[in-house]
Amino acid sequence: MPKKSMRDALREALHEEMERDDSIIVLGEDVITHGGPYAVTRGLDEKFPGRIRQTPISEAGIVGTALGAALCGMRPVAEVMYVDFATCAMDEVVNQMAKVRYMFGGQTDVPVVLRLPSGSARLLAAQHSQCLEAWFLHVPGLQVVVPSTAYDAKGLMKTALRGKDPVLFMEYKRLYTNECEVPDEDYAIPFGQADVKREGGDVTIVATGPMVPKALEAADLLSPEGIEVEVVDTRTLVPFDKATVFASVEKTNRVIVTDEEVKRGGTSAEIASLIAEECFDALDAPVKRVAAAEVPMPFSPELEKLVVPKTEHLVAAARELVG
Repeated sequence: MPKKSMRDALREALHEEMERDDSIIVLGEDVITHGGPYAVTRGLDEKFPGRIRQTPISEAGIVGTALGAALCGMRPVAEVMYVDFATCAMDEVVNQMAKVRYMFGGQTDVPVVLRLPSGSARLLAAQHSQCLEAWFLHVPGLQVVVPSTAYDAKGLMKTALRGKDPVLFMEYKRLYTNECEVPDEDYAIPFGQADVKREGGDVTIVATGPMVPKALEAADLLSPEGIEVEVVDTRTLVPFDKATVFASVEKTNRVIVTDEEVKRGGTSAEIASLIAEECFDALDAPVKRVAAAEVPMPFSPELEKLVVPKTEHLVAAARELVG
């Protein structure tokens, strides 16, 4: 089976689905000239002329146009250059896109996919490095997807492109070049289906996006100490696969929840509260969270290292739970 990067896997998903469904269009800044900021759409304009549309620098305009196109029967994929800039389109995302189906009594579909490069990478500092999943999972009507591997990214993107509801597809920039085996044949990964990336019996780490590879690294480091870690990749936050997470917690009785978001009010807080509410009797220790420091992302590489959660933080948390 060939190995592919997440960038290439996403491009393949777009290419294959655009061949299958001629209602899919792509909108965004530099999506033709550079293939977007991370070259995901590079070359698609040659294959699908007229269906890749380069836009002005206006996130509200990009998302509003995508919503209008969806209501007219198209399947738009709108790229916002960085998730930070989705804040410039919050009315379109939160007050329009998320609510249209409900306000029309279910009489219309809203098949919009927003591609949102997220997280720290390349010293992009405070306004280009945020992780905003928690903002959006709070809004009914939005589906929130956070792939951690190329395989998952392709399969989840295909599901997003075949659905009827708006999807926020969080693409962590540091994962674009990560490679894994990705089959050439068609496949899709259903939303709401977490993946146990590694089995273990002592501690569960529930991880999202870029924290999944760090959780696997932590598991490798802890195994020689006799601590076997089970790593659960959420893959999607809305819908959320409680059954897989709860089954792992009931198996290990100890759990760490980790993401790259700011710790206060982050996704890890929501998942931890669900576990505490519904699996309390299975816990041998309080739920631990590992997340980012509560400061804007600095430009300095040395300071950035102090903000982003690391493998060593997961190792320390696991040792404390077991010890």
